[in-house]
Amino acid sequence: MKICVIHTGGTIGMVASARGFTPGAGVVEAELDRLHRAGEITADYDVITADPLIDSADAAPKDWNWMMAQIAGAAARYDGFVLTHGTDTLAFTAAALAFGLVGLQQPVILTGAMLPLTEKGSDGTANLRDAFVAAQTAPAGVWVQFAGQLLHGARVRKSHSLAFDAFRASPSDAAPLRAGPELRVQPYSAVSALIAAVAPGMNADLVALAAERAEGVVLRVYGSGTVPEGLGLRRAMQQARDSGVPVLAVSQCAEGGISIGTYSAGAMLADTGAIDGRDMTVEAAYAKLLHALSVTGDAEARRQLLQTRLCGEWAE
Repeated sequence: MKICVIHTGGTIGMVASARGFTPGAGVVEAELDRLHRAGEITADYDVITADPLIDSADAAPKDWNWMMAQIAGAAARYDGFVLTHGTDTLAFTAAALAFGLVGLQQPVILTGAMLPLTEKGSDGTANLRDAFVAAQTAPAGVWVQFAGQLLHGARVRKSHSLAFDAFRASPSDAAPLRAGPELRVQPYSAVSALIAAVAPGMNADLVALAAERAEGVVLRVYGSGTVPEGLGLRRAMQQARDSGVPVLAVSQCAEGGISIGTYSAGAMLADTGAIDGRDMTVEAAYAKLLHALSVTGDAEARRQLLQTRLCGEWAE
């Protein structure tokens, strides 16, 4: 088998500097070579390295497009892909690739590290080894391999800022894969969207401003789908609806999701046309919103796309 490694950057390949950890050239490549010579990685591989390396805090849809283009361009030559990435936005990228790669025939395994390979006790070595195994054995789709776990790419979230075991994913009965007869990339356009959270005493004028300036909004609501009725939020939501700006509602809770209409305090979401995000992560919701905004300019078509489960991003 032959694996394509796409090294985008992130902590796994960083080195210490006077200003803190910074991307280092050749770090991941050197460790892969060591592991291969030691027999800890047995598959043949090639490496594609982003230039410049991407700090995941700066990762943007244009970088998702670059990653998808590398995968599509190399798909015929490889049995699987390992994509190294910084942990801060790894879950956003995993979801974005799951939505944007249609008809993927191989596993795409995202991994990284909480401590650089250049530091004693790094988790990067184990994550690379495990990612190579997953790239040879996992079903087709976009997965995250981290701390010994193979996680659903459209259901994963970063749940800890320091621990090696930093990622969690809720179960799904569907693989992180959009079926299709052959690989096709749906790129992300230069669209604008906002993630906004309700909070006690929030200024709803900010949501109204988003309805004026943004093309879509992910609204993080309380619990199973409640929002504050006062302070103009209803008016702001109506403004978004009338302007054709989709509002995708997801819970601020990490587990359980929402069900619009369960409580009267959430009736306003249904009244103003908010889209039920069920138990999607905020990362998946944001990536899916950008995906829908990129696919079509028709408001109803966008709504239908957001209401359709594409790659197991919510539990049935």
